[in-house]
Amino acid sequence: QVQLVESGGGLVQAGGSLRLSCAASGRTISRYDMGWFRQAPGKERERVALITWSASTYYADSVKGRFTTSRDNAKNTVYLQMNNLKPEDTGIYYCGARNKYSVEFEYWGQGTQVTVSS
Repeated sequence: QVQLVESGGGLVQAGGSLRLSCAASGRTISRYDMGWFRQAPGKERERVALITWSASTYYADSVKGRFTTSRDNAKNTVYLQMNNLKPEDTGIYYCGARNKYSVEFEYWGQGTQVTVSS
């Protein structure tokens, strides 16, 4: 089992920055792909960033060039640096983990709220 805890959310003005953290426990995440997802009110959850177990990164078009994900396996933690935030980035941000052989994300955090004011 992997337990995930997100932190770092908050209220920020448009154009501002936030850094989210996802701390894992229970198992080392070095063999896990880690994803960042967000769910806006009334919308389905969408993936915004992915960092694979080998540290390849992928981003949704809507955040490309503004968000950066990274991982520190020694700290069992992944990060999402969010710059130039927009009101449409508002939502609950979740991190998820999947074994490198899996397609589906197996483990989820409880989420952290990000609110961007215009």
